[in-house]
Amino acid sequence: MKEIILIFINWLHLGAAVIWIGGIFFMLFIAIPSAKKIPREETHTIMGYISKRFTYFANYSILILILTGIVLTVLNKNFSGMENFNNLWVQILVIKHIIILLMIIVHFYRLLVLSRKIENASSLEEKSSLQNKSFLLVKLNFTLGMTVLFLSGITLFL
Repeated sequence: MKEIILIFINWLHLGAAVIWIGGIFFMLFIAIPSAKKIPREETHTIMGYISKRFTYFANYSILILILTGIVLTVLNKNFSGMENFNNLWVQILVIKHIIILLMIIVHFYRLLVLSRKIENASSLEEKSSLQNKSFLLVKLNFTLGMTVLFLSGITLFL
């Protein structure tokens, strides 16, 4: 029974990672480039709908990742405590957690701070500059997310 519960928790964890990082991929390589091909007045409306919907799923994915990550960490045979750095698995885990924390900060900065600044921009130039900053942060989060996936792959063989 314990194995079935662990499989389910792992499935939830992987699903949440796919939704969050896959959503970033979709935004970065499909939605944003496609939005540049449609009239400017429609772009804001469409991207607003897409972003709002994705943010809902991203936020819940982050929550699921945190909760399931804690359970998976504690139950892993390689885990000997966060203060025990002589274990390569724990070292990689700490690096992953730092990267994930940075991703969460970037996500909520874009959501709570930058999006409001973009909305309240006083000129097209300011708005464009803020949108470029937001786009760079999406790229950063995608790169960080792919790094976390790579590190996760390494931990499977330790």
